[in-house]
Amino acid sequence: MKKIMILAFLILGIGIQAFAQEDAIQRFFSKYMEDERFSRVYISPKMMQMAGGFLKNNSEGDKDAEQLGQLIGKIKGIRILSSEGVNGKSLYTEAMGTLTRNKYEELMDVQDKGSSLKFMIREEGGLIRELTMISGDTKSFSLISMLGSFTYDDLNMLAEKTNIPGMEQYNKGSKGPK
Repeated sequence: MKKIMILAFLILGIGIQAFAQEDAIQRFFSKYMEDERFSRVYISPKMMQMAGGFLKNNSEGDKDAEQLGQLIGKIKGIRILSSEGVNGKSLYTEAMGTLTRNKYEELMDVQDKGSSLKFMIREEGGLIRELTMISGDTKSFSLISMLGSFTYDDLNMLAEKTNIPGMEQYNKGSKGPK
């Protein structure tokens, strides 16, 4: 009986730790959601599904539009938090501190004249579950998190063929695993 109890506590502890790591970006968003200095955008999975369906249904033989519609349907949500007129460097450091480094893999890191930009992914089972962009400088901060189930080819197509926030910077950098 003791072995079963110990095993149950271990499993529960591992589950709680995994949940806490998964939810790091959400906790950061929640901390600043009510702060009037920040603009917040959330695009729900249903909205992405509707947009993808619209593209697929109106592609009329356009293979690219049909593929893009299927791809947009894979996006399970987009969260954006941004602000002008704040110390973005300290927010950047704070946001990076919330991420569990063994859960997120760095794709691109740009440090230039007091500004920082980082793209990171969270990968599970060979698929990218989250693409995160964090940027900050002395006067602004942005955090964009795109949830879904993607391949690197999917992300490259999104960067090339959409105006989804953050994808223009992604398009300038890494195109997949190194």
